[in-house]
Amino acid sequence: MKIVDVRPMVVENDPPYIGGQHLLFVEVVTDEGIVGLGERVTGSGYSGNVIDLQSMISLLEEYGRYVLIGENPFNIELLWAKMYGNRHDFRHPSLHSTPAISALEMALWDIVGKATGQPVYNLLGGKFHEKLRAYAYMPQPEGGFMANPETAGPIAEKLLEEGNTACKIDPFTPLFPGPRDVGLPEITQAAKIWKAIRDAVGNELEVGIGTHGQLTTYSAIRVADFLEEYHPFWFEEPVPPENIEEMARVAAHTSIPIATGERLVTKWEFSNLLEKQAAQIIQLDLGQCGGIMESKKIAALAEAHYAVIAPHMYCGPIAAAAAIQLDTCSPNFMIAEANQGPLHKIIFKEPLVFENGYYIPPTGPGLGVELDMDVVKGRLVG
Repeated sequence: MKIVDVRPMVVENDPPYIGGQHLLFVEVVTDEGIVGLGERVTGSGYSGNVIDLQSMISLLEEYGRYVLIGENPFNIELLWAKMYGNRHDFRHPSLHSTPAISALEMALWDIVGKATGQPVYNLLGGKFHEKLRAYAYMPQPEGGFMANPETAGPIAEKLLEEGNTACKIDPFTPLFPGPRDVGLPEITQAAKIWKAIRDAVGNELEVGIGTHGQLTTYSAIRVADFLEEYHPFWFEEPVPPENIEEMARVAAHTSIPIATGERLVTKWEFSNLLEKQAAQIIQLDLGQCGGIMESKKIAALAEAHYAVIAPHMYCGPIAAAAAIQLDTCSPNFMIAEANQGPLHKIIFKEPLVFENGYYIPPTGPGLGVELDMDVVKGRLVG
């Protein structure tokens, strides 16, 4: 079997644009007619202008021309290494080149799964989890929780009634690129949110703190000190993720588990994170960090450090399907991110199953999903 073509396609997403206003899918085509699906994550920071995607599309096409076409799609490790080292200036991992590699690599696994008649998780050790616990953002009332912290209680009760066991809140909004100081009045107001939740549902609902790396180290430590009594699920990106040593300082000052990883790539960056004891909950983004095999290696590194994975899944449907394959076969999987937009529910012939706060792993070959081309064709851009 040989790869004969790589075909990127831009798809208009449906509001509220989970994963970006436009989604960038890729098909890897073989001479035996098997087509693998991948997704180059465009991310929430994408402006929505299709022209801005051109550099992403060009890199997918370049990797196709110079690395993949004419090769055996089963040689995933070799092809990954060639893509990673193909251009001197791209060799250092980045959030430009590595997501392109991730998209093509997940498409290769889709091909291998379809060729062997097996879901990817069966090729990576088999099904460890029958269902996958998931969390979502707690929906905020008009004006936000900081203005009305007491409203968090009834919302928590509703989430619990719907079958959810965990959620996340970004209390310090609007988001600021940081790092910034957060003063006592703001921290005190944030603590009222957690108090309202605990008063309403006790400890039945896990609630994580999200900050998107907004805080200085000392502000993060003060926030953790105020919120510790409410036992948050985790403290996500308490400081910007670039400085692992500072995140490790926060971790050393609190009993709240530190979570991070959505903006890190490859096993080398995650190895440094784990060795410095900067986080215990690893939020790798399979669509950005290097793909399925690289994510499996990162999960193994985490397992060796008694850490768990909670994959970041603010992405389109194909990358989400790939993440579910990883979650299913990873012993140290803890929880997935539930972020399905309207398009996620209609773009596959058989949608991903999400019931009562859990994903149910698909049983079909490869990624376990097939695009409904009637839906796709109505949303193709360019």
